[in-house]
Amino acid sequence: MGSKSHSRDESSDEGDNSSGGDAPPSNSAVFSEGERVLAYHGPRIYEAKVQKTEFRKKEWKYFVHYLGWNKSWDEWVGADRLLKHTEENVLKQQALEKKQGVDKNTKSGRGGHTKPKSSAEAKADKEDNKTHVSRGKKRKSDSAVEKDNASVEKPVKIQMPSSLRKQLVEDWESVTQQNKLVKLPRSPTVDEILTKYLEYKSKKDPQSADAVGEILKGVRCYFDKALALMLLYKKERSQFNEAIAENVSPSTVYGAEHLLRLFVKLPELLSFLNIDQETSMRLQQRLLDFLKFLQKHQSTFFLSAYETSKSSQGSGKAKEI
Repeated sequence: MGSKSHSRDESSDEGDNSSGGDAPPSNSAVFSEGERVLAYHGPRIYEAKVQKTEFRKKEWKYFVHYLGWNKSWDEWVGADRLLKHTEENVLKQQALEKKQGVDKNTKSGRGGHTKPKSSAEAKADKEDNKTHVSRGKKRKSDSAVEKDNASVEKPVKIQMPSSLRKQLVEDWESVTQQNKLVKLPRSPTVDEILTKYLEYKSKKDPQSADAVGEILKGVRCYFDKALALMLLYKKERSQFNEAIAENVSPSTVYGAEHLLRLFVKLPELLSFLNIDQETSMRLQQRLLDFLKFLQKHQSTFFLSAYETSKSSQGSGKAKEI
């Protein structure tokens, strides 16, 4: 996501109580809890959901969750950062996306460095810098460390199609809010989806088959390793333990729903690869093409309804992705 130009001021208010003399006018809030909105975040507009509303310091504040993003991005914002989720504003969002795409080509690498960063971004940058500096000291000179840090600042970016972002939100709501689960084993499985895509690309562009095949092997490997570590919600843990026996690959049991969650985490995982900018751009295009393939087959790859969980264990919060 882009830099949060207002987030420091607003996040610093989080937890403040309304002052005694601030009585909100009845029905004066522009946005309501649970409402789906469009939210400015740095130079871009993202789909979001209002989770809380508070009247403090003589104005309404809204705690929003950016749909399809980790909850670490959740923040308090003012009404000036939000738009109603209307067709007109969606068109405004799309126009801004196109403009940002042009700006990226003409103003290489400026993006997030021209505005102040949120506490979450600053913390992530600090951790990334610590990791890469310590590695650099062991194996290279200071100039090599700077190269490593530069690669972290320009990670592989994956633009999720809007219909797949909505799919992620519905998936989150089904599991964490409605206590439902994806019925396992899935059909098609992750393995079968990756195979279908490789067949599709081999027919369309035979020369790219080998390169695509290598990338898909990597995606499968990341999925099998990451599922238990970062792709499951808490309420899915028991189901995973029952479904995945020893020496069974998750990619042969799980399907599109969990594979899509991986693409939220991939930029973070790929940021540790030592690849040049040209290779990064090619990889980005390949992954985006695969997402478009998922989008094209969304009605057949994804479940239309989840099954009710056999056991609802407590009310602990699920792990957000």
